[in-house]
Amino acid sequence: MQREDLPMAGSTMFAPLQNGAFRAIWISTQVANLGWLVQTVAISWLMVKISASDLMVALVQASTTLPAFILSILAGAVADNFSRRSVMIAGLSLIALASIVLALSVGFGFVSPWLILGLGFLAGCGFALNDPAWHASVGDILDKRDISAAVTLMSVGYNMTSSIGSALGGAILALLGPMAAFGFAAVTNLAPLGSVCQNKWHIRPSPLPRERIATAIHDGMRFTVLSSDIRAAIIRSTLFGLAAISILALLPLVARDHLAGGPILYGILFAGFGAGACIAGLSNRFLRKLVPQEWLMALASIACALCCLSLAFTSTPIIAILALVFGGAGWVITWTGFDVWVQLASPRWVVGRTLSIYSACLSGGIAAGSWIWGTVAQSYSLASSLEVAAAALFLVAALGFALPVHLGADGDQQGSEFQAPQLALDLKPRSGPIAARTAYFIAEEHLEAFFGHMRARRYAMSRAGARDWTLQRDLREPSQWAETFRTPTWMDFLRLNHRLSPADQEITQLLSVLHQGDRAPQTDLAIERTTDALRTHSQPIARVSRP
Repeated sequence: MQREDLPMAGSTMFAPLQNGAFRAIWISTQVANLGWLVQTVAISWLMVKISASDLMVALVQASTTLPAFILSILAGAVADNFSRRSVMIAGLSLIALASIVLALSVGFGFVSPWLILGLGFLAGCGFALNDPAWHASVGDILDKRDISAAVTLMSVGYNMTSSIGSALGGAILALLGPMAAFGFAAVTNLAPLGSVCQNKWHIRPSPLPRERIATAIHDGMRFTVLSSDIRAAIIRSTLFGLAAISILALLPLVARDHLAGGPILYGILFAGFGAGACIAGLSNRFLRKLVPQEWLMALASIACALCCLSLAFTSTPIIAILALVFGGAGWVITWTGFDVWVQLASPRWVVGRTLSIYSACLSGGIAAGSWIWGTVAQSYSLASSLEVAAAALFLVAALGFALPVHLGADGDQQGSEFQAPQLALDLKPRSGPIAARTAYFIAEEHLEAFFGHMRARRYAMSRAGARDWTLQRDLREPSQWAETFRTPTWMDFLRLNHRLSPADQEITQLLSVLHQGDRAPQTDLAIERTTDALRTHSQPIARVSRP
């Protein structure tokens, strides 16, 4: 397997903090993470106390991740078409509202397993809105060279607070009671909301109007399906989330049943997991230089599998804590790798949607895994559930060799500065369908190179929005080849050309070099009309020369 370092690895991990907006939001997010982790410990232990069902305990994790599975794709389309900052404010407001209501419910004694899950679901809706918009905004706030460092820094920040928050949550719960833990969380969840409201950042304006949400979702899903690297990252992250969530979903049961401990021990175990994640995050850049990326991801999955096996067989807290350190390290290395892969493989016009699809799939995997491992623990035994999860993680480690990610180091995320051609008709944005045909004259000895460029051309055009793409050869003049495709409307045609990256446009130049006509390849544009159309005037064809 070839060595594959993440692009832009030269940027130091702390370089993004030089940006004022990113620094303010990142710091306030860590404050909120601290409160959220205190609340997570309190909720999980409270559920252990008020419910005798192992499944209900495991569903605490599912309640906050299931909304991301349901809403993230819609949220990603919204984030790509509206102000990402406004979307973040809406999501953070839902999270703060859920925390405040939960604190008040516990304070007044109106608490039940279903109320806990319901408010967790409401907070999850907030995360589903905020997370794709925040992650997509990283590329708006920072230079591309700092994206990898920013993603690592976000992960490290969360896991640093995990080390403190989990132990703090256990201590607050044991010494001051659940009301203090939930009140602390309610206050801290207001911090990022205030920070985002106070900070603004420049976003490159689009020369085109907003897409309809349904169209935006369709285009995002099509781009994701056609992008082999993003598709492989999503499949692998979903399966990893399904298997690895067993560690966190079953950890309260491990603390109570295997280790005969209370909330303080549970908080310490959680802190061990966070400490491992923090250590791995701080050494992430060094590890990626030392070990090829795919091998590192495989080793991270194996570390999580060994953590599951250790938790299944040990009855000693020290061994459990050490196992969780390795599990936390594997967890953060894997998630950071997947997140950066999706970020760098996505152009800016679709990054919110690809991240949301990625988030939806992995959240679905986490939610399903929480239910599966809780059901197995309840139907069979806690040890059996952890053992099966470990076996699944070993399979996920091997899957990386079957579905590798080949991410180019210098991929350009920006689109083109396309100039609309001059037409004889005054087309409206919704006029269409539009048919495009480009003719090439190719010598027989250049056909193999031509086919290679056309395969790349079809891939690029289809991802950008081309429909019914075909390559045709003239039967009377075999040296003439025609590339044809359609778009539903004139605006879709303009969007397609704006979305083509410099690398995609380079394919056009390579095709022009092979072209042997007297002039550059000619593109004919036509609007399709049916015979029963009300318009009676002719619809001329616009001919455009492209270099």
